Amino acid sequence: MPEFAKPTSNGNAPPRVRDDRLILHFDYDCFYASVVEAENPALKDLPLAIQQKQIIVTCNYEARKRGLFKLQLISEARRMCPEVVVVLGEDLTRFRAASKELYSFLTGHVWSKRSERLGFDEVWLDVTDMIDYNVDLVNQHDPSNSYFHLDKKDPTVGFAYDATALRGYQYQPSEEQDKSTAPNLVGADTSDSSDAELRARLIAGSHLAQYLRLRLEEEKGYSATVGIAVNKLISKLVGNCHKPRAQTTLLPPLKATTTGVEGKVTTFLDGHDIGKVPGIGFKLSQKLREHVLGRQPAFSEDLVYGGTKEHVSVRDVRLFPSMGPTLLEEILGGPGAQKGIGTKVWCLLHGVDDSDVAKARSIPTQISLEDSYIRLDTIEEVQRELHSLSLNLVKRMHLDLTDTAADTNERHWLAIPHTLRLSTRPRPPVGPDGKRPRTFNRISRSGPMPTFILSRSDDENTTAARLASEALMPMFRKLHPEKSGWNLSLINVAATNMQETASRDGGSTGRDIGDMFKRQEEVLREWRVEDKDVPPGSVPSEEVNITEVLGEASLGSYRESLEHKPRESVLGSADASYSEAGTHVGSEDFLIPTQSTFVDPDDGWQSDGSQGPVYGESCPFCSAVMPAFAYEAHLRYHEMETD
Repeated sequence: MPEFAKPTSNGNAPPRVRDDRLILHFDYDCFYASVVEAENPALKDLPLAIQQKQIIVTCNYEARKRGLFKLQLISEARRMCPEVVVVLGEDLTRFRAASKELYSFLTGHVWSKRSERLGFDEVWLDVTDMIDYNVDLVNQHDPSNSYFHLDKKDPTVGFAYDATALRGYQYQPSEEQDKSTAPNLVGADTSDSSDAELRARLIAGSHLAQYLRLRLEEEKGYSATVGIAVNKLISKLVGNCHKPRAQTTLLPPLKATTTGVEGKVTTFLDGHDIGKVPGIGFKLSQKLREHVLGRQPAFSEDLVYGGTKEHVSVRDVRLFPSMGPTLLEEILGGPGAQKGIGTKVWCLLHGVDDSDVAKARSIPTQISLEDSYIRLDTIEEVQRELHSLSLNLVKRMHLDLTDTAADTNERHWLAIPHTLRLSTRPRPPVGPDGKRPRTFNRISRSGPMPTFILSRSDDENTTAARLASEALMPMFRKLHPEKSGWNLSLINVAATNMQETASRDGGSTGRDIGDMFKRQEEVLREWRVEDKDVPPGSVPSEEVNITEVLGEASLGSYRESLEHKPRESVLGSADASYSEAGTHVGSEDFLIPTQSTFVDPDDGWQSDGSQGPVYGESCPFCSAVMPAFAYEAHLRYHEMETD
């Protein structure tokens, strides 16, 4: 859920939209169809539809010209357009691979690496730092001959642009404005200097968006629609104004001016149906419709994809008498509701979304697979579906959570899911009026992920069969103890609670223990102490800087190991040699870290917190010099000698 600004002192006053960021929202055009067209370019000029179950999940624009649309029944589509090419899209492998490729391409152009994916076909990019950097470099005496730098270190990487002219469309409250007649916006008269600065930043953002759009199409073969705005919510919605292969920018004034000009954010959002606002889902929008209409809203009875028949706009809700965070809390709150839901929805109605674009992740937060059914009510059908979902889950885990080591060519896990979740959606019984109430409620059960899922010795089918029979079926019986009569419309299985393992580049938060031990010889060679007979006085006295030996990051791990190990573990088998060398003073007089405690600071294994400097301590019994964290353990050694 997005983050929101704090409410003002006047609870019903419009919250302020932040304007210090610049967000691009990419929406790939007809993505599923585009993936199929990329594989077979001959389909680009033909009406093409992608089928899942008996429904069109998407179709290209040639098909839309002939009246086809999303969520249309295949039988109806064939009647309307007999020449339509229908491609089965139940296997998502090709779409997932294409999505990852495009996501990686876009992320590679963003300095902050803040690129957040939504589904397969949408990506947000936070380009605030890139825009601020380039706007500062604009020559105010000749802004039309500017240069957009794509690399801070290499000034030759970039493109020339006109910092006075918008690229693409801009949102116009009154009438559409063709992109070819975009005005000189930087020079536009304004009573607010901050609006002029924001215009300059948004214009630069439009040039970057166009550059990325064209590169995406030229190098990858995919077209996209882009929204340019100051937050995720507005950028996602404003891009829909002009589709396909286009981009739209929402320019200031964002808020109402002192001269009576209404803010564009409010004007833009007011025309949207309440259910179309990201963050306000079906359930919340139905509650708001019911409150505004004063009755239950009319609802389509379509079996799977039905929706409301009545339009209630953002403006209808926003201007409803006494509407504000308090009233919204009363309407939307209750058991199970998110805390502060009233304030959050009130902010959304005014275009306020302070949530950050998440940093690019190579590891998904979860892997979730589901299927829907007209009727699923026998144990044999459930077992068959659980095996099918398990097989797809295992394949996804191997695809998304494993990688091949460059040095050994072996597959290893990038992350390990610790939790397995099963969810179902039972249909309620038919009511006295002969109609079945519509529900979207799911019931779930979770448990630890079985360890055999990580084994690479078994093939995927064997692992999937075990997962279905040994883990998911017991969960299902606890969710549905009755032997029959569930009448399920959906089953979902998910691998969650991901724990990343380590990577050589330090880009993950975990530790690859196997890799640590494989490299221990290389890591420890420089610091290994050999037991040799050395004549007295042959080694010059040398002051040892323990921080240089271990590195500051390693000291924290070493100190931790001493504090948490029992005394016999700290002293270990070195007791005898310490007894013999008790009178020596030198670098060997502190405990040498073992393989389990040594940390290579350049290998991405640093402890979370950085440690301060460590000063030497001198033992009052034997005059040995040691770091402060080893002093207490050393004194315990002398105490043990006197016992």
